[in-house]
Amino acid sequence: MIPEGWSRKNLKDVIEGGIKNGYSPLPAHNETGLWVLGLGALQEGEIKLSEVKPAPDDNKVKASFLESGDFLVSRSNTPEKVGRVAVFRGESERYSYPDLMMRFRINEREASPRFMEQLLKSPSVRGYFRSSSAGSSGSMVKINKSVVEKTPLLLPPMYEQEKIARVLSAWDAAITISERLVETGQQQKNALMQHLLTGKRRMPGFESEWRAVPIGSLFRKVSRPVAWDDNFLYPLVSVRRRSGGVFLRESLYGREIKTKNLSMIKSGDFLISKMQVVHGALSKVASGYDGCYVSGSYVILRPKDDACVSVDFFDWLSRTGRVYNMTYLCSYGVHIEKMTFNVDLFLKEEVCIPVDVEEQNTIAKVLSHADEQIEALQRRLDCLRQEKKALMQQLLTGKRRVKVEATAPTEEAAC
Repeated sequence: MIPEGWSRKNLKDVIEGGIKNGYSPLPAHNETGLWVLGLGALQEGEIKLSEVKPAPDDNKVKASFLESGDFLVSRSNTPEKVGRVAVFRGESERYSYPDLMMRFRINEREASPRFMEQLLKSPSVRGYFRSSSAGSSGSMVKINKSVVEKTPLLLPPMYEQEKIARVLSAWDAAITISERLVETGQQQKNALMQHLLTGKRRMPGFESEWRAVPIGSLFRKVSRPVAWDDNFLYPLVSVRRRSGGVFLRESLYGREIKTKNLSMIKSGDFLISKMQVVHGALSKVASGYDGCYVSGSYVILRPKDDACVSVDFFDWLSRTGRVYNMTYLCSYGVHIEKMTFNVDLFLKEEVCIPVDVEEQNTIAKVLSHADEQIEALQRRLDCLRQEKKALMQQLLTGKRRVKVEATAPTEEAAC
């Protein structure tokens, strides 16, 4: 059912000048001052101008220069990213767009560009693009000009479009601020790690020396083989990469597991992967995984009873490039798929740590507090995104109407 005063249209009804594919030139050998956007430049709702390539100074490149107010849509990408839409804000007059994108402009007599920007980012339109995409590859799909032209739209009157756009833009502004706070917090934490984990900055009240010690003086390789039971459902842990490090995840494989060579892990252990995908990844076993199991694809390290080391401190130290890269350097083989991790060589590597374990614990607490602050900011950001998504679903379908004065559509009104 169409809300009162709204109308159904297709995108081709509200654009002017048609939809045009871009041009992908051969890379320029030297910088010419002209640029073509890379595929990664089209982000979720924004254009990342750092993702560009030098373009040659020719007429085809100039013919595809972007102008302020141009809409770009990704016509070829992964299923999750195909159909991404963003607006060029006119940051420069010397940016062109590639053949993997399409460009169009909104006819302002037919629709509000600000409203259309929100509508084309909505889950319903993105879902339409994904369902209309095609391709022989599961990783790369395409949409064509006809698909974009036929994009179904539900349009309110122009004055209501403007009001909806203002409401949703306010949410975008709050989300942008939260994103910057998360990014700033991450940068500050990285700087803090660089200073605290190298001794360049000392915690107040600590003056003891730092020493370079072999990892083998702190940890030992352990093995806790289990007797296989066909009736037991084994909670199997694996290591996966994520932004900024690695983490553990749990799967219940039970009797479907291909190997019966399992070992039990305990909180405070460290796992080093010997697998190709995350080769050498080192991760601390948190308390939630105490009593889980790993296959023979992992090395288990446990702190020695007499070692002067804080598990939490070493966990942070393991996230730095110094320790992280050691796991790669202590591997050998002709092909990356068949690399073998040499745990004995790894245990001979040295790390520089404070002699005072209390200083190690204090450093770990400071960094953990910084992490908690970032996580709180990220939760707030996630909440804003979800709330905006729910609001879009309400406002862009007419299920929730904004309050406007029909006789004075430019007058501010509360939602």
